[in-house]
Amino acid sequence: MRLSVSKSKNATSFYVIKSIYVDGKRSSKVVEKLGTEVQLRERYPDQDPFEWARAYVEALNREEEAGKMEVIARFSNAKRIPSGVTVSRKGGYLFLQALYHALGYDKICQKIQQKYAIQYDLNDILKKLLFTRMLEPGSKRSSFDTSQQDLERPTFDLHHIYRALSVLSKESDFIQQEMYRRSTKVVKRETRVLYYDCTNFFFELETEEGLKQYGQSKEHRPNPIVQMGLFLDGSGLPLAFSIHPGNTNEQTTLRPLERQILQDFSLSKFIVCTDAGLSSMENRKFNTLGERAYIVTQSLKKLKGHLKDWVQEPSGWQREGSQKLYDLRHLEPDDEAIYYKNRWIQENGLEQHLIVTYSPIYRRYQEALRERQVLRAEGLLRAPSRIQRKGAHDPRRFVTTIATTHDGEIASTQKAFLDEGAIRSESMWDGYYAVCTNLEGDPLEVIAVNKQRWEIEAAFRVMKTEFRARPVFLSRDDRIKAHFMTCFMAFMLYKTLEKKIRPLLSDLDPSAATLIETLRGMSFYEIPGEGYVPLYTRTPITDALHEYFGFHTDTEIVPVKTMKQIIAKTKKPR
Repeated sequence: MRLSVSKSKNATSFYVIKSIYVDGKRSSKVVEKLGTEVQLRERYPDQDPFEWARAYVEALNREEEAGKMEVIARFSNAKRIPSGVTVSRKGGYLFLQALYHALGYDKICQKIQQKYAIQYDLNDILKKLLFTRMLEPGSKRSSFDTSQQDLERPTFDLHHIYRALSVLSKESDFIQQEMYRRSTKVVKRETRVLYYDCTNFFFELETEEGLKQYGQSKEHRPNPIVQMGLFLDGSGLPLAFSIHPGNTNEQTTLRPLERQILQDFSLSKFIVCTDAGLSSMENRKFNTLGERAYIVTQSLKKLKGHLKDWVQEPSGWQREGSQKLYDLRHLEPDDEAIYYKNRWIQENGLEQHLIVTYSPIYRRYQEALRERQVLRAEGLLRAPSRIQRKGAHDPRRFVTTIATTHDGEIASTQKAFLDEGAIRSESMWDGYYAVCTNLEGDPLEVIAVNKQRWEIEAAFRVMKTEFRARPVFLSRDDRIKAHFMTCFMAFMLYKTLEKKIRPLLSDLDPSAATLIETLRGMSFYEIPGEGYVPLYTRTPITDALHEYFGFHTDTEIVPVKTMKQIIAKTKKPR
């Protein structure tokens, strides 16, 4: 700030002015009118007006330098805001940007940019794609439009995004490899156990082409889909992913991606944990090679007869912390313990450790769930034509139909009724759960490892709900792969943020939706030349964000100079 003295025929006036930049253009703004020479002499009779004014401006500059200056903004209800000018700016991405650079995403982009001699700024494009995927998910066009409201506007055009997607697709393996290598310097990675699962994402179209193929949709949608296979490590952090056509058998997706991990990630000793849908004999045998092992969910209904009898035998069960054996028939109704039994079995030339657990709580949960499904099935009896089973957990599995005439002969008329046998057969396994492994040792440790599989299910849920990864609005296969690459990288940002922030939140355990909504809501009102006024509510989560990242956007106003310093700080590795 500086002193400006304006002389006219009638008076000499003193002003405090400062240089400001609006849309890159430099201009001056009056910060404060100090008064005329006559007024200052009357107000300060013992001081020269010029000397007093100079000293006042110097004091203001010292306060501004110390970050203690009060800002006075003037608004007029007679002055309309300029057409097309946005006064609201989004700033929640700043915390993600700090992690983006800490994880070395910018360095990855630099290498790719040099390799392809790209003229546009690949790093800026990737940043905007990741941040909007997390905070304002939508199409690539909407991401470009939304990013215009950020504190930092894009340096690229819309068509550059589509070019960048093709490049990112080509470098998918390199990006995943570099992500893992660089992330080990930022967060602790537990690679002793790797969790794998597969899901699918749908398109808003009806034509099959390339990756977009009709398959068994997990959401029962009549649209072409793509398959995504995902590995998480034992810390819940994403490790690697792959994309396959929608009609691919998911059991065949595990081994190729695992070979990529063996080759590119310098990992060779780990336990692969999967659900029953991916626990084929080929996958199990593959993970007996080298120093690898497996833990897979085992379908009790698919066990051989003598093993089913062994599971159903109520005696001989163990419980953690006890040396005695228990009989399930003598358990208290409110028992909350988990009981288990285990043995080694030999099937298809593979020796496996079968571990079965029983939980009275889990039994009650399954009973209550099936009761609701049976009620829904009864409602379907009035419309037999609608009965067509869709999945293993569909209520229609309890309904069967038969075509009859009035005298009971086979005919075209359909009659539906509850399949009491199917209900009884399913209820036999209430409360039971089984896994198979080639690991020796404590069954309880195996059970504990398998329990963490919920994290990979949560990962897919975050991508589908918070990141809105589907429906996919792209048609070319390379761009489709790049779309899921950005989802994968964005999830890594989210999980890293979660791990850094949660320890600062005491007893709070915010959901993914709460954390992301907090960042999404961190917007500011821009006062040109002065700064940014926060428009969000300060909460324990925003306090934790500012504490960890070492800057504050929660003052009554963030001066332009301070905001520039914050932005610069977020681009420096921590």
